[in-house]
Amino acid sequence: MNPLIAPPLPFDMKPRAREAVRDLKLQQFVGNATHLKDTQRGGIFGRDFGPDYDDLRTVARDTKQYALDHLDELLERFIASAEKSGAKVHAATTGREACDIALAIARAHSAQDRAMSCVKSKSMVTEEIGLLPAFEAAGIKTLETDLGEFILQIDGDAPSHIVTPMIHKDRVATAKSFVRELGARYTEDPTELTMIAREHMRGLYRSADIGVSGANFLLADEGAAVICTNEGNFDLSVGGPPVHIVFVGIEKLIRGARDLAPFLKLLARSGTAQPLTVYTSFVRGPRRAGEHGGPKEVHFVLVDAGRVGVLASEKRDLLRCIRCGACLNACPVYRKVGGHSYGSMYAGPIGAVLTPELERAQGNADAGLANYADLPRASSLCGACYEACPVKIDIPKFLMHDRARLRERGLSPKSEGHTLKLWRWLAERPAMFRLAIRAVRLHARMLGQREKTADGERSWLKSAPGPGAGWTQSRDLGVATGESFREWFANRGKTGGGS
Repeated sequence: MNPLIAPPLPFDMKPRAREAVRDLKLQQFVGNATHLKDTQRGGIFGRDFGPDYDDLRTVARDTKQYALDHLDELLERFIASAEKSGAKVHAATTGREACDIALAIARAHSAQDRAMSCVKSKSMVTEEIGLLPAFEAAGIKTLETDLGEFILQIDGDAPSHIVTPMIHKDRVATAKSFVRELGARYTEDPTELTMIAREHMRGLYRSADIGVSGANFLLADEGAAVICTNEGNFDLSVGGPPVHIVFVGIEKLIRGARDLAPFLKLLARSGTAQPLTVYTSFVRGPRRAGEHGGPKEVHFVLVDAGRVGVLASEKRDLLRCIRCGACLNACPVYRKVGGHSYGSMYAGPIGAVLTPELERAQGNADAGLANYADLPRASSLCGACYEACPVKIDIPKFLMHDRARLRERGLSPKSEGHTLKLWRWLAERPAMFRLAIRAVRLHARMLGQREKTADGERSWLKSAPGPGAGWTQSRDLGVATGESFREWFANRGKTGGGS
C-alpha cells in the first residue's frame, strides 16, 4: 500500500505535521478550500432549512443508530433481497479476505490470451483494504476513474481528504502530470484538463473486464446500493464491464429507501455545499433478460474489517459516519497539516478516533492507540467537528476518552502529565492561580512586540518560549493588553451591565 496512508507502525505524526506546516502551497490549497466549503455548508443549511437543520440532524442520527442497533437483522434482509434480484453477496471478515474474494471473482472471468483490466470508481473502503495493490500484484491493470483519484494514481500519491482526494494539489501540478504521464500538451485550463482525462479513460470503460465501486448506503429492504457522485464516472465504470463488484462496509446499511431522504439532504450539503450530488445511482442486480446495458454479474462484498468490534465497544457511535468530510473542513488542525499527516486513509477528526479503533477491533486490543498515539492529540477540542457532523457524532468526547486511555497506559508524554498536575494544583488554589496568571501576562507583555491601533494597543509574540514555541512556528501569539476576564467581569457587575 501507499506509505502515505499505510506508514510503518507505530506511527509518528509529528514529522509529517511539521513538514506540512512548512509547505506554503499546501497551507494555501487546503486552508482556502476547507474554509470555503465549511462557510458554504453553514450558508446552504441556513438558507434551505434554517432552525429545522438540527431536527434533520437528529432524524439522521436516530435513523443510523437504529440501523446499527439492528445490524444483524438488516444484514439478513439485505442479503435475501439482493440475492433475489440476482446479485451475489460475499462476507469478508478482514480486508485481506475482501481482496481475495475480488481476486477469485476476477480469476473466474480471466481470459488466457490477455491481461485483465479494471475501471474503479472512488471508494474509501477499497483504500482501506488495499484493493489496488492487490489487483496490481495479480496483474490486473486498474484505473481510478474519479478525476482526482486518477491524478493521484498517475502521481503515485494518495488521497488526503475523504471527499476531495486531491485537495492538496492544484491545476498546475495536474498539467505537469498530464504532460509527463499522458504526453498531453501543457494547459492549465480546468475544462481542457478534464477533457484530456476523459479522452484517456473513455475507451478503457468499454474494454474493461471488471468495474469496481464503493457505496454510500445499502438499502436492506430493496437489496440495493446507493452511490452519490458528481462526475458520472461511476455509471460508466459499472455500466460497461461485464462484472461489477461493490465493496461496502457493513455499517452503511439502513432499513431502506424509506429512510434515505434525510441522508441525501445532508450528505452533499455537508461535504460540498450542494443541494444534491449530480448523480444518485441505485444498484440492485445484474441486467435482466432483454436488457442490453449493465453488468452480467453484480457482486456485493460486505466488509467487516473491525467494524463488528467497534459496534460492540463504547465507540459504536463512530459507525454512524456517512463520510461527508464536513468535520475535516471544519477542523483547524486538519486545515494546517492536511490529510497525509494522519497516516491513514481516514484523516481529520473522524480519522483520529476511527483509525485506532478499527485496528484495535481487528484483534490487537493494545496496538490501536499504541500505534496511533499522536492522533487523539491532533485536535484543539474546539468542537467544530461535532457542530458540522450531520449525524451528531460527538468526536470531541471520543478524543478526550482516548487521551485518558493514553495517560492510563503511560503512552502520553511525561511533560503532559506534569503540566496537567501543575494546572490542577493551581486551580485548587485560587490565590496562587490568579498570581500565576498575572505573572504570565506580565512576562508575555515584556517579551511581546507592540503597536498602536485605532482601538488602542496590539501586542504579540513572534517566538514564544517553552511549550508555546510550536504555536509561533507558523503564527503569531496574541498577548492580552487590556483588563483580564476576572477584572472585566467584576467591573461589569459594578456598572450594572446586562446579559
